[in-house]
Amino acid sequence: MRPSELEGKQVIEAGAKIIGAVAGIEIALSGWKVTHIRIELTNEMIEILGYKKPFLGHVEILLSVDAVNAIADVVSLNKGIKELKDLIEPPKRLPA
Repeated sequence: MRPSELEGKQVIEAGAKIIGAVAGIEIALSGWKVTHIRIELTNEMIEILGYKKPFLGHVEILLSVDAVNAIADVVSLNKGIKELKDLIEPPKRLPA
């Protein structure tokens, strides 16, 4: 499968909830292996995961390919929302 074929595919967590869409991939140049997928989160997931929705644009996260269960018409994960919260680095807050 070509990387461009992944872009736009919906990403579904283990509980069958749509968390977003594939926005791209990250590749380790040392071994030319895909290490992470970039996911553009849905508005609902932005709120659930504790990110602040930007006025314009979207929120993207990096998720290790270890969390991917299968790729077909959609990308299904082997982790639920609670597990994803632990895998994703919390959003960085700007000092007040």
